[in-house]
Amino acid sequence: MSLRETLHGYVDDGTLPGAVAIVDRGGRREVVTVGSVDAEGSRPMAEDTLFRFASITKPITAAAVLVLVDDGRLALDDPIGRWLPELAEPKVVRTPSGALDDVVPAKRPITVFDVLTGQAGWGFPSDFTLPAVQALFPVQGDGREVQSFPEPDVWLARLARVPLVYQPGEAWLYDTCSTIQGLLVARASGQSFPGFLAERIFAPLGMTDTGFVAAPGRSTAFYKKTAGGLVLADPPDGQWRTMPALPLGNGGLAGTAGDWVAFGRMLLAGGAGVLTPEAVRLMTTDHTTAAHREIGALFLDGQGWGMGGAVDIAVTEPWHVPGRYGWVGGTGTTAHVVPATGTVAVLLTQVGADDPVPPRWMRDFWHAAAA
Repeated sequence: MSLRETLHGYVDDGTLPGAVAIVDRGGRREVVTVGSVDAEGSRPMAEDTLFRFASITKPITAAAVLVLVDDGRLALDDPIGRWLPELAEPKVVRTPSGALDDVVPAKRPITVFDVLTGQAGWGFPSDFTLPAVQALFPVQGDGREVQSFPEPDVWLARLARVPLVYQPGEAWLYDTCSTIQGLLVARASGQSFPGFLAERIFAPLGMTDTGFVAAPGRSTAFYKKTAGGLVLADPPDGQWRTMPALPLGNGGLAGTAGDWVAFGRMLLAGGAGVLTPEAVRLMTTDHTTAAHREIGALFLDGQGWGMGGAVDIAVTEPWHVPGRYGWVGGTGTTAHVVPATGTVAVLLTQVGADDPVPPRWMRDFWHAAAA
């Protein structure tokens, strides 16, 4: 079955209102648009339709930090407290399951490397019941509710009051480090995070449609799946219509499939003037240990993590290729690069998922893209 037939099937059965997919195999580009921007069928999907990227923002944010590393303005072993003094002296729960008031000082400062690799000590492991994880939920919030976050200084102050669930370097934890990365870029560069991305990544790559604000006339509606069907969670003129108080490095961008492909092709080209080849290597190399992967098994599913995205290290499914790099988003998005084949594969939909287990339609896309 072709990619178009596969995606059309999910539109026809009501699973997805629509989708845009691009599989770029080193210049041979397959573009598929199916369905509509909303459940009412008001406008057909187009190649330039804008989607909420959600967590496929994470690789772009990590790249921005590495631009500053390439510039010499950050070093991987620098303590982040130099730029984020709110996070300079974190406390750590004595044991992961320990009470919030049973804490000890961090054994060492959190470094830029820790934040880039998800090993700072803040974030989500597989066990959401841990007290320090429960305390993090109201601070980290739902990244799909971009207007619900306070200004950066307020958010940092709130995070600083939450103890680390693990000592720096001891665990891979999901999500929070990408938010910290965006704030680090702003503080270290002296620019706004959106301004830095626009100047150093989007403009050089021609990513003219990517940003933290999306024009309603080109945007999709966003839905959540419930037992009773799809429920509208954000209309085209909703939360992405205006700049948020905190531009989220973990998931705040909106853009087109073609823009993310341009970013992916930059990675496959060794940085293409945006990053050095060494920075690309750091991004796309697994930095986890077996212990890290066990703690984050719910999210990693046996694979590793580089900087801003997962890295395939085990071939457990037909689409896994050692070195394949990328991630998925809670708004129904997925984007990967495959260095071994020179492929960039991006699928954007408007149906969110609250379960880390990829839905069947996403897995079918990966299978088709790997063919």
